[in-house]
Amino acid sequence: MINQNVQRLILGDVEVVRLIEWHEPFLPAADFLPDVPPEAWARLAPDHWQPDTGRPVIALQTWVLHSGGRTIVIDTGAGSDRERPGMAPYFHHRRSNFLELLAHAGVRPRDVDVVVNTHLHVDHVGWNTLDAGGEWVPTFPNAEYLIPAADDAHYSGNAVQPVDRLIYEDSVAPIHRAGKALLWQDFHRIDDNLVLESAPGHTPGSSVVRLTSGTDRAVFAGDLLHSPVQILEPCCNSSSCQDQEQAAATRRRILARAADERELLIPAHFGGPGALEVRRDGSRFALGPWADFTPSPAPATPAGPASPRPANPRRRGTPRG
Repeated sequence: MINQNVQRLILGDVEVVRLIEWHEPFLPAADFLPDVPPEAWARLAPDHWQPDTGRPVIALQTWVLHSGGRTIVIDTGAGSDRERPGMAPYFHHRRSNFLELLAHAGVRPRDVDVVVNTHLHVDHVGWNTLDAGGEWVPTFPNAEYLIPAADDAHYSGNAVQPVDRLIYEDSVAPIHRAGKALLWQDFHRIDDNLVLESAPGHTPGSSVVRLTSGTDRAVFAGDLLHSPVQILEPCCNSSSCQDQEQAAATRRRILARAADERELLIPAHFGGPGALEVRRDGSRFALGPWADFTPSPAPATPAGPASPRPANPRRRGTPRG
């Protein structure tokens, strides 16, 4: 059975699996991306902009990579049935089918080798843990969790909002107690294909994952951008960017490199096709070709390391049939 919320793409020797928990209108643009001029939204309907409500359309999604014989999960969504006061309807007591999507992709939690949290916001750490009879334990018991040291220091400190402390206590602190956390800063190599790089501004420790395999290049950009409108208007930050000036400077730097090196830009929350190339347009940036993910059939065998890849996942640049 095909599941449209589980999609695949091949980049060099790396298989990328997209798990989409939800895809819907979010906060009003004036609240979420307040500095974006209204006329910039028009060309983004309907995949990224809902004109009748004035709301951007975004996705809550996770990226699962099969690279070098290992399984790597990038960001873990918002979790399920969590206490997130003040965050309704998006995160407070929201139910999630994340584990079902993971199983459809042929992956069991115990088979995940590495978990990457690009930063420690609510919608990037929720499935780090699950409730085991009143105790939060790692969802991926055999994985090493790569956590930005700057974010860990910030969110484990005293100068945070109560909800941020709650998020840290149920989704990050249990990883430390289980001895599964690896704190890193500046640069960390995951394997021959993947490296983590610091990209601060959205949070103190925000990061990106760069993929280099064969002739393919990609950057998993976390919350560097929430909407493709920020490619057109890169100085415009989301309301959740903690250091507005640094966030804009980091965004321009990563976009420039993506354009110059033909990296596929894969942010955490883009709706529609989810990823695209960036082009230069004089002194500005423009939207290039979108990625062509293939919806995934359920695995023919139980989820696990022996589960085969689908027979014909698309490679980057493969035209639609």
